[in-house]
Amino acid sequence: MRPVLVLDNGAHTIKMGISSGQTEPHGITRSARLIMNAVVRSTKGEKATYVGQEIRHCRDFSSLHFRLPFEKGFIVDWDAQKAIWDDLFTPKIIGTEPTSASLLITEPYFDLPNIQDVYDQFVFEEYEFHSYFRCTPASMIPYGQLYDRPNLPAPQCIIVVDSGFSFTHVVPLINGSIAWNAVKRLDVGGKLLTNHLKELVSFRHYDMMKETYIINDVKERCCYVSQNFSRELGICRENPTNNPIVQEYILPDYSIPRPGRVRKPDEPLDDSCQILYMNNERFSVPEVLFRPDDIGLEQSGVAATIAHSISILPEDLQGMFWSHIGLIGGSTKFPGFRERLLSELRMLAPVDCQVEIYQSSEPILDAYRGALAFAQRPEFQQSVVTRAEYQEMGSNACRRKFRDWKPIDEESMKTKPVGRG
Repeated sequence: MRPVLVLDNGAHTIKMGISSGQTEPHGITRSARLIMNAVVRSTKGEKATYVGQEIRHCRDFSSLHFRLPFEKGFIVDWDAQKAIWDDLFTPKIIGTEPTSASLLITEPYFDLPNIQDVYDQFVFEEYEFHSYFRCTPASMIPYGQLYDRPNLPAPQCIIVVDSGFSFTHVVPLINGSIAWNAVKRLDVGGKLLTNHLKELVSFRHYDMMKETYIINDVKERCCYVSQNFSRELGICRENPTNNPIVQEYILPDYSIPRPGRVRKPDEPLDDSCQILYMNNERFSVPEVLFRPDDIGLEQSGVAATIAHSISILPEDLQGMFWSHIGLIGGSTKFPGFRERLLSELRMLAPVDCQVEIYQSSEPILDAYRGALAFAQRPEFQQSVVTRAEYQEMGSNACRRKFRDWKPIDEESMKTKPVGRG
């Protein structure tokens, strides 16, 4: 069977793996390769440039300059994206030539038609894959194991909360199909939170505005979602330097080399250590997901956005959506995120509805795992567009087969052949 390259093309991290077409035992998933979706240039020392997976060779992560293919959730720098893909779409990675392989790739929600056309051109004209399938991350979740319960059928109505690098999307699915009229977007993601933390730290401590990589590590290691924001804020105000919330982050020293880390209790320090004191920043940064108005965004928080999305759906199905809410994406990994969201949703849900939230141990991989499972199913081969179909009809072949947020205009489908052949 033809190998399938599965590529969850995230704005921050690419999750990639190969499906050989053989169904794997339930509960076992081939490990994904995680690749930074950026072209990174070092501004110190040898001033090297690292493309995608080459970042693993970097030894000094201070003052790195990031060139990101994605901006505000969409691919805008195709030269950077091509440079990263060039290193991945090779026989060494795939195990065969792209002409003998299929590609399953994810795209952003509400992707623009012109951008989708460029996807098609790259896949078939630049890399010459035999066939491919393009979809959103949430549409792959029903094929994964996020909602699995012993001895129970898969739910027909689910809500997927995808909180990633650029945005947080609330995506309802009915029988595996996205209800696009009820999809909602919150303009808060991992990038905004990292930038917000950079500003707070630079104002209160050291100038860290150029240290995106280091501050992102600080965010992932130190930040958490508070269950009682006002109470914990009061604790920090009473004694700013000595309270149970304060954490000491030892900044990295790449000349030794010594990576950054959270200081352990009573850990001795040498004179060379620089300490970043994390006080109310630990919980005030993730709080933006629940209260975007804290930084001037005129939007509802994630809990109210979920409630609004469910209210648009058919009334007789709303109870099923309340009881099947799944969390995916890196920004849902904050400790306390699930508990805080559950607490707020219970206050918003109707009294006769049970609220239940599903989350895996690795929410960043859920879409990839669902896509890998879909690639092993018989219907995958019926869903792909082949290169021969693209040569005959161009991107209209993709518009016909790939379910999308836009209504299909049958007249526009009657077109002439395009493509280089």
